[in-house]
Amino acid sequence: MESIIVSLDDRLSNVGDTLPLQGHIEVASFDLSDRSVELPDGMDYDLMLTNAGEGILATGILRAHVKGTCDRCLDDASFDVAGEVDEYFLFSEPDEGVLEDDEEEGPDYALVGPNATIDLTDALTSAFVMEIPFVILCREDCAGLCPVCGENLNHVDCGHAAQLEARAEEERLNASPFAALKDLDLGD
Repeated sequence: MESIIVSLDDRLSNVGDTLPLQGHIEVASFDLSDRSVELPDGMDYDLMLTNAGEGILATGILRAHVKGTCDRCLDDASFDVAGEVDEYFLFSEPDEGVLEDDEEEGPDYALVGPNATIDLTDALTSAFVMEIPFVILCREDCAGLCPVCGENLNHVDCGHAAQLEARAEEERLNASPFAALKDLDLGD
């Protein structure tokens, strides 16, 4: 993704000053750790930058239409993403005594650049990644692929699902501690 760098000017010089910021990012695809998704329309963002005294607070929303591959049936899947952007850019590094004990993972802030700029790229990327589902589905009730023949169960009912279910039920009944009693003849 291209860097989104914003120069801070007089519009944010006083505490409480705000600056609306809207834009579009042309990005055709986005690589996640184990998959890649397409963004046919890129990403749009609508942010509000606020001088909060010790830094600049960037809040707003990021929107994108995403296309990927369904994790159950391997068909095309598409969905919309609306991620919340919330990033704090401090004017200077805080004192060590101010940091809390639970900040071992890293700070929850970024720093304003030496030439009065902020880089929104990481904040926008985080907002996008947090909204991508762990399991991408073409639809909520996706039936997936048949484990026997590989047919897409959304399009064809190959009959293997009923056979597998019957076999699983039979195995469950045979695993019961009372299964040995099924052939017991109690007589009349």
